[in-house]
Amino acid sequence: MTEENEPNRETEASCSEAKECSLEAQMKQLDEELRECKDKYLRLLAEAENTRKRMQKEKQEMMRFSTENVIADFLTPMDNLENALKFTQGLSPETLNWVKGFEMILAQFHDVLSTHGVSAFHTMGSVFDPHMHEAVEVEETDASPEGTVVHEYVKGYKSPVRTIRPARVKVAKASTKNEENPT
Repeated sequence: MTEENEPNRETEASCSEAKECSLEAQMKQLDEELRECKDKYLRLLAEAENTRKRMQKEKQEMMRFSTENVIADFLTPMDNLENALKFTQGLSPETLNWVKGFEMILAQFHDVLSTHGVSAFHTMGSVFDPHMHEAVEVEETDASPEGTVVHEYVKGYKSPVRTIRPARVKVAKASTKNEENPT
């Protein structure tokens, strides 16, 4: 019986070793799965944070853009008010009091613009820039270099980020009289 018990002990020892090997393999596998899950979790967490930041930035940009669009809608009536206030000579003292009131209202509009970082820019004598100017007329002249703004019809406005409304201008063009050869 001793001989019969010895093979059982060997099989028990080999089974015990196999169980330990199997347990070690399972532990390694579980450790690897845990690392993969942690990695996935951290990546998803970072992705969620990046998405939150991107959406917050997009929301701010949309709000700024919509505010600038509303401001752009007020620019034409403001221009009309400014133009009307230029013709105040010879008015009665009562009417001049009204003019002062309208000037104060116009000043409030300008304060709102500056609060939102919007400012007018003047372009007389500057080089034509299609991002800031809209050419509505071209004038052949030798008095100004080609591409120079010679007259501003409507003021342009810009924010720190973009042009709200381009200035409408007349641009100088080189005279063709000098280029023609009399024959």
